[in-house]
Amino acid sequence: MDLSSLKPAPGSVKKQGKRLGRGQGSGKGGTSTKGHKGQKAISGYSKKIGFEGGQMPLQRRVPKFGFKNKFRKEYKAVNLDALEAFAEKTGIVTIDVEILVNAGLAPKNSLVKVLGNGTLTKKLDVKAHAFSGSAKTAIEKLEGTAVVIS
Repeated sequence: MDLSSLKPAPGSVKKQGKRLGRGQGSGKGGTSTKGHKGQKAISGYSKKIGFEGGQMPLQRRVPKFGFKNKFRKEYKAVNLDALEAFAEKTGIVTIDVEILVNAGLAPKNSLVKVLGNGTLTKKLDVKAHAFSGSAKTAIEKLEGTAVVIS
């Protein structure tokens, strides 16, 4: 083994190809493989996303449909069984949004809606942004209160 037999490991060196725009002797001088004149030959050219050569682009050909209400209110749903489990674990009977956020049952700064999935066995005083009809009746059946906050 001598210095003349040393080679880089296979796959470690990527062949770069000819460098563009380095004179006529390089074989890639002159127009630097961009052809003569035209929009694409000019420096700084970049085609807009979705451009189809002047043809009507796909995103403009396809019909639009649907409606997105910008005034829609998104609620985080909390079921009665989750409230029941939380009340049994902590012993708290007055539950509001701040307590639910601290317990990890609702994200911070979100609107909370109590839904009627599950059963309730103990009296709870719940304050939330909204209640489903079944949740409100289930809470009030056990002499609890369901207070809507704004």
